Parts: sequence; structure tokens; C-alpha cells
Amino acid sequence: MKIFWTEESHRRLKDIFDYYYFEESNIKVAYKIVNEIVDSAEILVSQPNMGVVEDLLRKRKNVYRYIVCKNYKIIYWIENNIIFIATVFDTRQNPQKIKRSLK
Repeated sequence: MKIFWTEESHRRLKDIFDYYYFEESNIKVAYKIVNEIVDSAEILVSQPNMGVVEDLLRKRKNVYRYIVCKNYKIIYWIENNIIFIATVFDTRQNPQKIKRSLK
């Protein structure tokens, strides 16, 4: 299996990085958090079904699962031996926003 980061997931990682870099004024923390998220997703290569099915996305075509890293849900689906990272969702937000972030 291999991992593919979607455009949406790249955008979310950039948002996370930018927040910690510009708002918290700490580039080390920004890199650390983004790297931890990416490293956590790498675990899926050997254990792709370890994530919990995301209830808020059950009615979608794909079966979305998630794993948690710090305050973030790494939401993904599996298709043709590829793990697609759909988005990275900050769990401190209203959970209903997950539906809107994945159109």
C-alpha cells in the first residue's frame, strides 16, 4: 500500500503549519506538528484498516476512516491498494464541519 495526500489534505497541512508559524510565531513547533501528522499517517501503510469509521461520513460513497494525532483527525479512505488522505481535521472545531470539508 502507498499513501496519496489529496489536494484538500495538503491545504489543511499548510493551514496548520501557517497557524503555528504565523500565529504562534514558532517555526519549530509548526514543523514538529506537521511532521507528526505525516508520520502518523505513515503507520497506515502497514495497518490500513486500523482507523475508526467516521460516523459523520457514513452516507458517502467511500468508507472514510480516521486516526488521531494530537488534536487532529487524519481522515482517509482506501481504494485499489492506495490510502487516500482526504483531509486533516482539527477536532477542536464543530464536528459537523467534517461534512462540509469533504464535498
